[in-house]
Amino acid sequence: MPFQFFNPNEPLGITQRHLPHWEQRDAYYFLTWRTADSLPREIIEQWHRERDVWLVAHGIDAAQDDWQREVELLPDDLHQEFYRTFTAKWHEHLDECHGECLLRQPEISAVVASNLRHFDGCKYELDSFVVMPNHVHVLVGIAGRNTMRAQCRNWKKYTATVINDRLGRSGQFWQWENYDHLVRSAGSLAKFRDYIEKNPVKAKLRPSEYVLYVKPLPSVPP
Repeated sequence: MPFQFFNPNEPLGITQRHLPHWEQRDAYYFLTWRTADSLPREIIEQWHRERDVWLVAHGIDAAQDDWQREVELLPDDLHQEFYRTFTAKWHEHLDECHGECLLRQPEISAVVASNLRHFDGCKYELDSFVVMPNHVHVLVGIAGRNTMRAQCRNWKKYTATVINDRLGRSGQFWQWENYDHLVRSAGSLAKFRDYIEKNPVKAKLRPSEYVLYVKPLPSVPP
């Protein structure tokens, strides 16, 4: 199935709780979701305060649902500054491995990896993913319009149920919201793939502490 990169001229679905969520038909996404205990509240609150101050300083109302569109329209240097200051910092906090890090256990991370691959090639097309000790990154093309958030809910609901059952627990396993990013270009797709591949090394994990999947690129005839 052909998937598209973010197109500002195409219809865009925007919803927001604490984070904005953008969706387009048959689009590529870089997705991140984390365990409920993965980031201390004080880190999250400080991140939001600093982000909102930066947005206001650049003429963007952080209370508006489409603030991320305004960030996308900034000059390249400011767009990259926002990424370095906030998006990258968010992922760095996750790599510090706060919380119980239950996904470090191979029998638990295998639940997530197996579920991600279950409908690959049917409802979506996986490019790559990594299951880290307290969070998951997925690079994927998702079919349909306004289906990304529903697909994320399905992944999280099923895996939380199975994992809680195996641990003999109940209650919230995943944080309610996920971070999602519409992929802008083939170059961005390659950068996200590279980030996923290098994430375990950057976090200094042993091979038994994560699950990495990268779909082989199609071979080119000689």
